Amino acid sequence: MTFFDRLLTIIITATLTSAVWIVAGGSLIELTEDRSAPAAVEQPDAVTPAEQNVAATPAPPSAEQGLQDLPAPEDLPATSTPEPGEATLMIPVKNVRAIDLIDTFLDQRDGQARLHEAIDIEAPAGTAVVAAAPGTIEKMFLSKVTGETMYVRSTDRRTIHVYSHLDSFAEGLKEGQRIRRGQRLGEVGAASATGGGDGEAPHLHFAMLRTTADADWWEPANAVNPYPLLTKSLRD
Repeated sequence: MTFFDRLLTIIITATLTSAVWIVAGGSLIELTEDRSAPAAVEQPDAVTPAEQNVAATPAPPSAEQGLQDLPAPEDLPATSTPEPGEATLMIPVKNVRAIDLIDTFLDQRDGQARLHEAIDIEAPAGTAVVAAAPGTIEKMFLSKVTGETMYVRSTDRRTIHVYSHLDSFAEGLKEGQRIRRGQRLGEVGAASATGGGDGEAPHLHFAMLRTTADADWWEPANAVNPYPLLTKSLRD
C-alpha cells in the first residue's frame, strides 16, 4: 500500500468516526431534555366573559311558562267580601254615620229570585251623594229600574262603584271626568221616582263590582259587599 492509500484510509476513518459521535451525542442530549422537562398539562379551552354570563344566568321562561291568561270578568271567583288591605271607603251619603248603615248585601229581591248584592243607604230625598273613592266616571244614564245611575271606575281600573236611585247628577259632571274622594255626585231621590219602588224610603243604592282593568263598565263583573269597607272605622 502506497503512502497515498494510507493517508486516504486515515481521512475516511476519521470522518466516519466524527459522524458517529455527532449522531450519538445528539441523541443523548434529546434523551436528557425529555427526562428533565415536566409533563405537559392539558389546558381547558378558554371561556369568554360572554360565555361565563350565559352559563351563570338561567334561561328565561318560554312564552307558555311565563304568561298567564287574565280571567274574563265572568270567570272571576264570586266574592262578597273585600280583599285584605283594601282601602276604607267614604260613606257616599252626607250626614250618615257608619253605625247607621245596615248590611243588605245578601237580602232577597224579586220574590227571592236574586240577591240584592248592594247596600241601601237611607237618607232624606235631596241629601248629597258623594264619591266613596276617587276614580273616573264611566257612565251616567237614566234607568227605569234604578233611576239616575252613575258608574265610577277606581284609579286601578279593577273596581266599579255604582250609585243608583239618584234624583239628579251634580252640575258639570260628565263621562270620562276624573273625580276625587268626597266630591259631590248628585242627590238622593224619592224612591218611587227613581226606581226604588213604592213604599220604600228614599235611599242610595250603592254597589261595588270587581272587574278587570280592560273590561268595559257593562261587562259581567262580580259584586263585592261594600259594607265592611264603609264600617271599618267601627272595628278599628
